[in-house]
Amino acid sequence: MEHQNDNSRVGKVWFITGTSRGFGRVWADAALKRGDKVAATARKLESIADLKEKYGANVLTLELDVTRPEQVKAAVEHAHAHFGRLDIVLNNAGYSLVGTIEEASADDVRALYETNILGPLAVIQAALPLLRKQGGGHILGTSSGLGHVTMPVIGYYCSSKWAFEAIHESLAMEVKPFGIKVTIIEPGAYATEFGSQESLKFAAGMDIYADMKTRLFDGLKTMERGDPNATPDAIFKIVDAEYPPLRFNLGSHNLPGVRAAYAERLAIWEAWEDVSNSAQG
Repeated sequence: MEHQNDNSRVGKVWFITGTSRGFGRVWADAALKRGDKVAATARKLESIADLKEKYGANVLTLELDVTRPEQVKAAVEHAHAHFGRLDIVLNNAGYSLVGTIEEASADDVRALYETNILGPLAVIQAALPLLRKQGGGHILGTSSGLGHVTMPVIGYYCSSKWAFEAIHESLAMEVKPFGIKVTIIEPGAYATEFGSQESLKFAAGMDIYADMKTRLFDGLKTMERGDPNATPDAIFKIVDAEYPPLRFNLGSHNLPGVRAAYAERLAIWEAWEDVSNSAQG
């Protein structure tokens, strides 16, 4: 891409959560390869130690559990002080809870929201005063195509992404006057470690849902998955854009499903429009 050969391009400074594997690792590595600087965070420092060995002073590796707000604030402030600024704050840490709506306990759901929603919020709230002071920045959040549609058995994960989407949409309106941009990255199915045991938690199962789960997982096994290593150039186009999109589908699979889902919703709302209108008073 042209920006990789453009010596006049000013290198960006990134703060990225969840860089031990998956998209977080791919994007951190790619940003460093193109000459940017990265504050890379992970729950276990040893999981990202190789980045320090490979990229030296261009990377700052920090231990970070996003469910610990004090640690989040300290890490964001450390990264900002270390590099002098933060251009891109990318929330990528998250996991999926496997369990039907009936099966998952309140504790299961609470833990999911602690990581998938409250963790990113802690990062955003720690970063905003610094971004305002420096006159701008770009907040990116890894959501999912499941921020618009749902599937059985991972409904709570989908719900965390629907909430994530709404929070970022409101945020974009609130911080625009400060020159701060917001983009929600919505990946489809990719061959990352997201489906690994480290990125999945399982609610206690009930026999009545066993067949449904088997069918779902059999279908997921045969699903075509994108190549994570094909994604960095698209992410760079977004962070280098003067007017980046609020929402960005990563990969080719999401848009057809979203189109169908919204067409169905509109059709149902319109079919019931007379009844809706009669309730206006």
